[in-house]
Amino acid sequence: MPPSHALREMIANLLLDAGDKAGFAADDSLFLSGRLDSLAAVEVLGALERDHGLDLSDADFDITEIDTLAQIEALVRDRSAG
Repeated sequence: MPPSHALREMIANLLLDAGDKAGFAADDSLFLSGRLDSLAAVEVLGALERDHGLDLSDADFDITEIDTLAQIEALVRDRSAG
């Protein structure tokens, strides 16, 4: 499964687990809107580290960097390339 499909599926499952059955666009707010909580953020960060080999232990990392699926995909793309 391409990374973007896997990321979309992960977010969709987290939303379902949170009782949110509405669809979402790539630029819809996930965390700042309250659709997903801090526990979901930990799951997303863990998956990015585990599945994509990203090191997100940077003290300057901010949750707003992964507020949308588009931002998550960009983070994976940018940090995987560098």
